Amino acid sequence: MIDLNTIKKIYIMPGYTDLRLGIDGYAAIVKYQFNNNPFDGSLYIFCNKQRDKIKILHFEYDGFWLYYKRLETGRIKWPKNDQITNIETRQLRWLLDGLKVNQKALKNVKQIK
Repeated sequence: MIDLNTIKKIYIMPGYTDLRLGIDGYAAIVKYQFNNNPFDGSLYIFCNKQRDKIKILHFEYDGFWLYYKRLETGRIKWPKNDQITNIETRQLRWLLDGLKVNQKALKNVKQIK
């Protein structure tokens, strides 16, 4: 399981990716297409065109992890970006829970005493 407390940065890769790739394929995209270091301990999130699957590439101290999630129903609320985007931990949780990455702040929240 991903320990989000140890993650330096989280990146959403723009557009859609062929999820038939393996670790080396995703690392090559990160390095050569986006000029980032896949060994830096960040999470790199990829989504397929149908928006029902995501893969997350993560390098831990001695090797790569490749996490995979497939939705049985619904679609991932994948942002429409044309460049790599840095997000926060809470935004990753929203994405994995089926919410949009950019949530509007709650208005008129009452405190419970």
